[in-house]
Amino acid sequence: MSKIIDTIIGSLEEKKAYKQNEARAKALPPEYATAYKEIQKYIFSSTGLLSMEPLVALVDLLEDAAANDKRVLEITGPDVAAFVDELVKGEESYQEHQRKKLNENIARKLSGDKR
Repeated sequence: MSKIIDTIIGSLEEKKAYKQNEARAKALPPEYATAYKEIQKYIFSSTGLLSMEPLVALVDLLEDAAANDKRVLEITGPDVAAFVDELVKGEESYQEHQRKKLNENIARKLSGDKR
């Protein structure tokens, strides 16, 4: 039953972890919270990211920067998009996931496996 629920609405643990991370981001000082929101929008609109690990890492970096009085651009550099691209490098995207799934399905069906 839990597999059905996970398929329909997603993992409840993942949703809980996401909400906790969002609460941490909201608690950041304004400059850092604004940077998080803008970077998050970029990630969601351009990467098709499936994992929330880069978002957790981003909050960790911003919390550390705030605690050490470092400005956002000191940690990201002036090309924030390049910083984000590097942050998500190696993470599986929705497109990559679908490509893998298609290739596996075709290979399985052409091999005579009737699953």
